Amino acid sequence: MKNAFLSRNHQYILLLVLFYFSSLAAQNYQKTAVGVKTKLQSMDVEVQFYSPSIVRVLKSPEGVAFKKESLSVNKKPQETKFTIQQKGDIVSMKTDKIEVELNLLTGKVSYLDLNGKSLFTEKDYGTQFTPIMDVKKNSFTVRQAFKLDQVEAIYGLGQLQNGKLQQRNQQVVLKNGNMNVSFPYFLSSKGYGVFWDNYAATTFTDNIQETSMESLGDCSDYYFMYGGSANGVVTQMRDLTGQAPMFPLWSYGYWQSKERYKNQQELMDVVAKYRELKVPLDGIIQDWQYWGKDSLWNQMGWDSATFPNPKGMADFVHKNNAHLMVVAWPGFGPETKQFNEFKDKKMLIDFDTWPPKSGAKPYDPYNPAARDIYWNYLNKGVFSIGVDAWWLDSSEPDHINVKDADFNQPTYLGSYRSVLNAFPLTHVSGVYDHQRATTSDKRVFILTRSAFVGQQRYGANTWSGDIQSTWESLGKQIPAALNFSLSGVPYWNADIGGFFAGRWKKDGGENNPEFRELYVRWLQFGTFTPMMRSHGTDIPREIYNFGKKGVWSYDAIEKNINLRYSLLPYLYSTAWEVTSQSASIMYALPLIFENDPKVRDINDEFMFGRSFLVAPIVKPMYTGKKEDKVFEDFSKTGSREVYLPEGANWFDFWTGEKLNGGQSVTKETPINIIPLYVKQGTILPWGPKVQYAEEKKWDTLEIRIYPGADGKFTLYEDENDNYNYEKGAFSTIKLEWNEQTKTVTIGKRKGSFNGMIKNRTFNIVLVDKEKGIGVSSTSNFNKTITYNGKAKSVKL
Repeated sequence: MKNAFLSRNHQYILLLVLFYFSSLAAQNYQKTAVGVKTKLQSMDVEVQFYSPSIVRVLKSPEGVAFKKESLSVNKKPQETKFTIQQKGDIVSMKTDKIEVELNLLTGKVSYLDLNGKSLFTEKDYGTQFTPIMDVKKNSFTVRQAFKLDQVEAIYGLGQLQNGKLQQRNQQVVLKNGNMNVSFPYFLSSKGYGVFWDNYAATTFTDNIQETSMESLGDCSDYYFMYGGSANGVVTQMRDLTGQAPMFPLWSYGYWQSKERYKNQQELMDVVAKYRELKVPLDGIIQDWQYWGKDSLWNQMGWDSATFPNPKGMADFVHKNNAHLMVVAWPGFGPETKQFNEFKDKKMLIDFDTWPPKSGAKPYDPYNPAARDIYWNYLNKGVFSIGVDAWWLDSSEPDHINVKDADFNQPTYLGSYRSVLNAFPLTHVSGVYDHQRATTSDKRVFILTRSAFVGQQRYGANTWSGDIQSTWESLGKQIPAALNFSLSGVPYWNADIGGFFAGRWKKDGGENNPEFRELYVRWLQFGTFTPMMRSHGTDIPREIYNFGKKGVWSYDAIEKNINLRYSLLPYLYSTAWEVTSQSASIMYALPLIFENDPKVRDINDEFMFGRSFLVAPIVKPMYTGKKEDKVFEDFSKTGSREVYLPEGANWFDFWTGEKLNGGQSVTKETPINIIPLYVKQGTILPWGPKVQYAEEKKWDTLEIRIYPGADGKFTLYEDENDNYNYEKGAFSTIKLEWNEQTKTVTIGKRKGSFNGMIKNRTFNIVLVDKEKGIGVSSTSNFNKTITYNGKAKSVKL
């Protein structure tokens, strides 16, 4: 009995001691200027407020020193008011937007709204560090586990070619490569986003037990962003990683390209042919091998046999009111000056890159001195002839004959393995920063094959890689684009027609009706992406290869190119919203119609700006094969089902028919029609018919009003191609529609710039089944308003 008593007494004393020390541990945290920090579970833990809505959580093994300067995040922690309250083992920090709880025993961090409702949480003991060697450096496999609600949807992860809009219930290695742009980031339908700030390949896992990120690294480092809505999260992501600058107006026009124009005369002939046909064109692209043989790959100079007068070529393009984009690569052939200079300065990453068997190696873009050298050559050999834009191909980069030792290669920031996903970010930033330092008269416009978080601030438009020319691939581009935009980067495009089209050559190539139908439908989709660019190999893509006027394929292509140009005032004004308000150009439906559960996983429709619902055709309707023979049959009109989201009523763009939201409709789809609906309350500025973006000033604009709800739109204008807008050289005109009084108000013009239109005409059209429908401008206006910058209102 005595021994039993002593045993119980010892247990009691032990419990008191444990309680005492756990209480001490529970009080062992330190308030900092931006949050709190503590030591627990053999970890150093810090919670930092970057704003009332953005929280950084940084965890590392206790006492392990490391230096972390984010490549993606350019925001600094701002002074944030927050209160701290401790209850037992829980330290609660509250701003005027969110509440963050830190469990001082388990290390779990949880996030709640101001009503105490759970938003997101780590798992207890959810941070793990497994020691490994990263070449000669002691490092870790870092794993952070979270717990999501089973019913919430998540989006993002960059651009994956998996055909999914929602990204739940999968495991995927997030590693940049041709066709996949990998972001360790997701956005939740609950109105928050999470960015795992790590540049190594990351394994993302989501299953019924947990959601986790796992990477090579020195620390667990992630940002929680609360937006209150999906759009709000995108806004927070831009606040954290940078805003997108304005592209020049001409960049939103039509671009023609192929793999490749073999000499300067061929390129000039394409521009001349478009002008002869009076088909609009704003950009022509010169792809690879203008430098000559592969051993001189990317020498940033011109082969004298095929491009004897590159400046004369650029001058010809400009004389014909078009713009020239030229390709540059991150790898260099062994006979180039760049290769040898980078090699001598230990600025090459020693693995094989494109082209195969050439001996080409990539430079080290993580090194600022290497970026200086890269630009010096690019500026002297290419930019100096009058090039307007860059195609930074293979920017992930291509990795050929892959060996594990390749990832051990040193870079300026550590092993290539530890930073590989950030290659495109540093590469693109070097070109952007140097061109901006060279001139402010020409906006940077970069087309690039890869990206990483934060790339939107470097004037880059990412395309989806060397995709196959198939209907399946076309269908996958829609959710790929939407998740890329959801990830905070608004500028995206794809090769219209798909890159590899050799499968269609057997039955006639450009004369193959099957390919023509696919190309037309792809071009219709491309009309409603941030960059409208035709490109591919195997089969030429210029419009005159698809027949002539009167041929269905030619006519459909021409119709949609003209539609794109009519939409330029709308698109350019939307681009200003991207720059000034963190808006998007392509919206997944859940971003705008969050209260409609039916849109959560619709992966074949999207919003173009906030007004247009676009439903691309992703299956053949008029061509095919019978008994191994290709046919085309237009005797019956095809159709597709379109869901019109609840929360708005809609106008059929082509007919003016008004339809209720919250229902599926069947739309007839002749070969020259893409299902297109306009939200009630839309005010649409309709541009003039032009051959290039700046051919005509917008001194006379048709303003289409889609009645049924109040509406507003801000028309934005500036000097089109310089950075004076950053100094305030732009103007805005607010247009408003009052549904109850049927009144249009043209607000007072704000701002000014050189060349601004002082007096103009607005032709107002109230859209119905007779007016303001389809691609044709109308002379049957409801009202005509002369405008000199002062506010005016008219009743319809």
